[in-house]
Order: sequence, then structure tokens, then C-alpha cells
Amino acid sequence: MKVVVVGCGYVGLALAEQLAARGHAVTGVRRSDAGLDAVEAVGPDVEAVRADATDPASLSALPDADAVVFAASSGGRGADAARTVYVDGLANVVDEYGSRASPPDRLVYTSSTGVYGDHDGGWVDEETPVEPTTEKTRVLAEAERIATERTAEAGIDGTVVRFAGLYGPERYRLERYVEGPVTAGYLNMVHRDDAAGSIRHLLEADRARDRAVLVVDDEPVDKHAFADWLADACGVPRPEKLSKDERIAAGDLSAAAERRIRTSKRCSNALLRELGYEFAHPTFRSGYRDAVRAFRARSE
Repeated sequence: MKVVVVGCGYVGLALAEQLAARGHAVTGVRRSDAGLDAVEAVGPDVEAVRADATDPASLSALPDADAVVFAASSGGRGADAARTVYVDGLANVVDEYGSRASPPDRLVYTSSTGVYGDHDGGWVDEETPVEPTTEKTRVLAEAERIATERTAEAGIDGTVVRFAGLYGPERYRLERYVEGPVTAGYLNMVHRDDAAGSIRHLLEADRARDRAVLVVDDEPVDKHAFADWLADACGVPRPEKLSKDERIAAGDLSAAAERRIRTSKRCSNALLRELGYEFAHPTFRSGYRDAVRAFRARSE
């Protein structure tokens, strides 16, 4: 299988490595020298190509493929930057491949569980209506429509994978939880290797065409319980805890940050499990093992 990963960054690099290790031909697409170097560092079986999803003229450099994965990032910036990348950039990639004599068979777009909005701690799954509450998550929901509707018009089967909070190498953020204070709420998480692995599985097993799939581990966890587990595992005192009202009452949050704190849900991975994916890290207990070991080594 020939796979092109557009925006071959945090998850894309892990995906490229997994696919190449299993004999697939992989092209990682980045727009910067540093990004291309990172793709090349994955190994000799992964090709690095320079292109920018927001620049349609550059996309002729992309090779033909059986599958395209759109995993580009807006770099944590605001809604305008997100629209440029996720809506305009994705549309550019779909239009480029849709205009070719041999378009790809399918496209996978990496979205976020943020599109669900607030459910007061209740469970959500793929049947739960999308109700984004911020401008940025509304952009993500619009991009999901491009990944399913515009792809269909181009003769490409679209899949949306909605990632929960990503963690893993360089993104464990232990200090945030072991130092505190920690505000109440739920954490929905997935290790980077499983985020990548889920896409690999859906491509290899030919599953989830024309549908959305939640990518989250087995155990959404109360933030206070997670912080206590992490502190105990790291051998440090448990951190200070705050209720949502206490954190908001401090008065130093932006409107967007306050909305994030008030937003609460638990995400189900039942469909992903049903589709046959086996997690490398079913819960945070496995996923944080290396980070805890490294923390304790630094502390000794």
C-alpha cells in the first residue's frame, strides 16, 4: 500500500514508522527543512516531500497514493489559523488528488473529540451529535464535513478519526499534574503510538470507510484520581486539588480556558475495539510507565 501522510508531525511520524516497518511505501509531507529532516530520520524506507497544504501550487509534488492521511497541525494557534490549515488546507489536498487520473482509494482526516462539546461528564460515542462550543472546534467540525462530503464528490472514501488528548514522548507533561494544583474534570487520552496505530489498523484492515471513529483508550479518568496515581507512581506528595468553581473563581482565565474547564465528557472506544484494534497502551497506567521511570531516575 502506498500512503502519503500530509502534515507528518507528532502522530504522522509514528504512523510512517509503523507503516514502513510493515512493508508499506510511505511518503511524509512537511513544509520546513526541520520537518523534512524529521521525516528522513524515520528511516530509509520513508520518503520526505516538501509541500504545504495551504499552498495549492505546491501540492503537485505529492505522489499518487492508495491512501492519504491528513494529519497537519495549526500549531496550537487560534481559530483563523485552524481554518487555514484544517478547512482550506484539507480542501486543497482533496481537490488536488480528486483531479488526478488515479485518485487515492481513501483519505483519513485526524480530528478531535473537542467537536462533541460539553456533556456534563456523560459518555459520548460516534452516535452522539457533534456540538462544538468554540470557534476552533466549529472549524474542526467543518473540516470533518470536507473529509466525508468533498472526498465523496472526488470519488474518495473518507474516514474521520477523532483523537482524544494525545500524550507520549515529549508530551507527558508530568509536572502539570504532580506539582498541581489540579482542576476537577475528566481526562480522555490516547498514547501517540495508539493514535498512529489506530490509523494503521483502519487502513490495513480496510475498516471505517465513510464514517467517524473515536480514538481514545479504555479508561477516561477523573483528573484528581489521575494526579494522585501519578504522584504515587513518581514517589512524590499528592498535589493540591481544585474544584471547577474554585479554579474559575481565581479570575485569571480567558473565556476560552473557562469553557474548556466547564466542558466535561467521557469518550467511548467501543467502536474502535469492535473494528479490531488492539491497544499498545490500553490505559494511562501502561502509557505513562516510561515517563514515570524517567522521572524517578531524575529524582534519585
